[in-house]
Amino acid sequence: MRVIAISTLKEFWEKHPDSEQALKEWYIKTERAQWESFNDMRKDSNSVDYVKNQRYVFNIKGNNYRLVAAVKFTPKLVYIRFIGTHQEYERIEASCI
Repeated sequence: MRVIAISTLKEFWEKHPDSEQALKEWYIKTERAQWESFNDMRKDSNSVDYVKNQRYVFNIKGNNYRLVAAVKFTPKLVYIRFIGTHQEYERIEASCI
């Protein structure tokens, strides 16, 4: 899979240094993945859930953070849409994800 945009991850871990290692691990794992369906994603990460509109939420760093990505299986693209705490996620969940 090709992850767009790693800069979003970097900006986040600069503000939340405790997330850096977990986000790097997520990025590497996702870049190496060959997902063709949600079931493939679940095999690699049991902490992923389908939200809506091709959006998936990943729990990061033992459930401390949430990463929302739009996943396009056919072109093998993962667009990072949001990364933040659970509280931040709950505030924006209904409106823009």
